Amino acid sequence: MVRTLLIRGMLCGLLAGLLVFGFAKVFGEPQVDSAIAFESAMDEAKVKADAAKGIHDMQAPELVSRPVQASWGLLTGVMVYSTAFGGLFALVFAFANGRVSSSLSPRTVAALLALTGIVAVYVVPNLKYPANPPSVGHPDTIGIRTQLYFTMMALSIAAMVGAAVLRKRLAPKHGVWSAALFATAFYVVVVAIVAALMPPINEVPADFPAVVLWHFRIDSFAMQVIMWATLGLVFGAVTERAAQARNGYRLGGPMGAAWR
Repeated sequence: MVRTLLIRGMLCGLLAGLLVFGFAKVFGEPQVDSAIAFESAMDEAKVKADAAKGIHDMQAPELVSRPVQASWGLLTGVMVYSTAFGGLFALVFAFANGRVSSSLSPRTVAALLALTGIVAVYVVPNLKYPANPPSVGHPDTIGIRTQLYFTMMALSIAAMVGAAVLRKRLAPKHGVWSAALFATAFYVVVVAIVAALMPPINEVPADFPAVVLWHFRIDSFAMQVIMWATLGLVFGAVTERAAQARNGYRLGGPMGAAWR
């Protein structure tokens, strides 16, 4: 059963990856090109200034050309990312289905899982460390920026898991609605404290085009929405249909499922 869900999740991830790639190619890449053009202009100005001072630095060769980055590189990265998240989504669904609430259908569980996933994995970490174009930021700080982002993501996921456990424990005594409100408040307070304690990062140049930065972050958010929505809706619909067909087969044989 888990193996079937894992394969199904990875296939849904492949579909999500194709949709995300199409969106990124049309809307995201122009913002990246604008950011790279800004970086190139800054580098050219620096080279001229250094040359005037008699300083001549050798430019590092480009390991991967821009056309490859915008085509096969983008496709490969998006597909691997989406497929991996599709598999993880399926594994979490296998654990959560039936444990969240016995009255919820697989489609509803998948939709709720996708909603909580995008909040915990993307929205909250990006409120603290928002997405920036590849040309923004100092190369020497890539390591620390990556560590801080994934630390924020891990703590957000841990807080979301804690909120889910709290909701389940409070529900029998206080009711489902009140338990959900308590759990939501718990999550918001925890991530707010964590975000306040973690160090800020702001390496966006003062003269970087604000419109480019805004559109890049909006497009990044839209790509995540496409991926998580595809996983939640498509995976949930296929899983629920498979469950209905399986139950129909058990109750009425092969023809029974067709009549239900």
